[in-house]
Amino acid sequence: MKNRTAPRRLAAVVAVVAAATLTLSGCLYAAIPETKPSQTKPPVTDGVDADLLPFYSQELKWTSCGTTFDCTTVTAPLDWENPDAGDIELAVVRHQAEGQAVGSLLINPGGPGGSGYDFVADSLDYAVSPSLIENFDVVGFDPRGVGRSTAVSCLDDAAMDAYLYDIPEAERGSDEWEAELKARNKAYAEGCEAESGGILPYITTVNSARDMDLLRAVLGDEQLHYLGYSYGTFLGATYAKLYPERATRLVLDGAIDPAIPSIDVGTTQALGFESALRAYMADCLETEGCPFTGTVDEAMSDLGALLASTDANPLPTGDGREVGADTMMTGIIAALYSPDSWGVLTQALSGALQGDGSTIIYLADFYNDREDGTYVSNSSEAFRAYNCMDYPADDDQAAEDAAMKKIREGAPTIAPYWEGPDACEDWPYPPTGTRGAITAEGSGPIVVVGTTGDPATPYEWAESLADQLAEGVLVTYVGEGHTGYNKGNLCVNDAVDNFLIDGTVPEDGLVCE
Repeated sequence: MKNRTAPRRLAAVVAVVAAATLTLSGCLYAAIPETKPSQTKPPVTDGVDADLLPFYSQELKWTSCGTTFDCTTVTAPLDWENPDAGDIELAVVRHQAEGQAVGSLLINPGGPGGSGYDFVADSLDYAVSPSLIENFDVVGFDPRGVGRSTAVSCLDDAAMDAYLYDIPEAERGSDEWEAELKARNKAYAEGCEAESGGILPYITTVNSARDMDLLRAVLGDEQLHYLGYSYGTFLGATYAKLYPERATRLVLDGAIDPAIPSIDVGTTQALGFESALRAYMADCLETEGCPFTGTVDEAMSDLGALLASTDANPLPTGDGREVGADTMMTGIIAALYSPDSWGVLTQALSGALQGDGSTIIYLADFYNDREDGTYVSNSSEAFRAYNCMDYPADDDQAAEDAAMKKIREGAPTIAPYWEGPDACEDWPYPPTGTRGAITAEGSGPIVVVGTTGDPATPYEWAESLADQLAEGVLVTYVGEGHTGYNKGNLCVNDAVDNFLIDGTVPEDGLVCE
């Protein structure tokens, strides 16, 4: 989940899995051996159409980019339906297998807009287990529109600060408030169009899935080995839909349900985050230093009062910015991705109750990838570009009203800060994506991992996706937090690793406590 939107397009689909913990470090790899000499296999071009052969037949030139990694750039068509219309570049990083390589394992950390390049290069042993590092060339890539690849760009740092953190002048929910937010969204969309070099209509998950098949081929693999987290499950399922015969070992962790209407996506997420917030509160009330007392219901009511107070009287932070209720909600949501971050959330809410917004804004900055006044990635911009093209708008007023009623009743703490005008209403291009079940007939087994307490991609979505897929296999992790693999549960890790390494398919319905 990233930027929350109005009920007409409640398609706020999951932040990158790296947001799962605030203790994630990029300095984890001193003990990994030095990079092997770069190895390049010939590209796989069997059955490729003549107009795509120049892309599929390119030979990669790897260069060292750190003590244990090598990097390259892959050229892809801007428009897969018209390959002569121009090119884009895809940035790729690889950690070669420490043992005998089964093949390449492509990784996507989510978003849409998360950098797979950074995820692998900065956090290899968070992205995958030691067994996968031993057996695969682990490959991270920035999808089109993201990071080091040909990227979406919208606003400079100062303008992004204003867009994400400025507090509306009008009263929440008023016509003037809605008009103010609409004007901001319009200016944002205009900035994206002006600064992105004409790529916006081609920033779609379908195009990114086709890019992924290109990566498979130029890496020299006949079949795809893939581990996708969060939004990466939608990318992986889309790949399986387009290329089922090559989708032989796919793992989709923290699944998105491609079948539910756009309007239901954000509704389900709102309920998921409210549930996660209640789980946090129950834990907090049993922990020394918790600023809340009483029952969970009473504590949630007190948190709602804090949010309302902050809405009326923003909190200082010490860096010149103020924390309004929307920024506070962003910080809360950032910490709900993992129980490992609940302690930081307690500190943030304790400070807020004392009139200090500095830790809350730290959490919001973490969520928005902001460090020392600079946005270190374009994840927010790419997120908007993908969602505005992938998700068809819902124009059914009755459905909108029903969705908001469900949110207000089921997520009363979150609901006031989940509403707002459609962030994609003034996007310069109409959406091309559709919603529908993905069966991927003809694929190999596809393992879907669902976490029972996942706030961003609720467990019911994993159940639904595994059921839709013709060869779907569901693995359930009983726990809290976003995604389940490589979080310390040997049952989940063994199921995923054995499947990816040697094709051992876990029992469908396996439950890992």
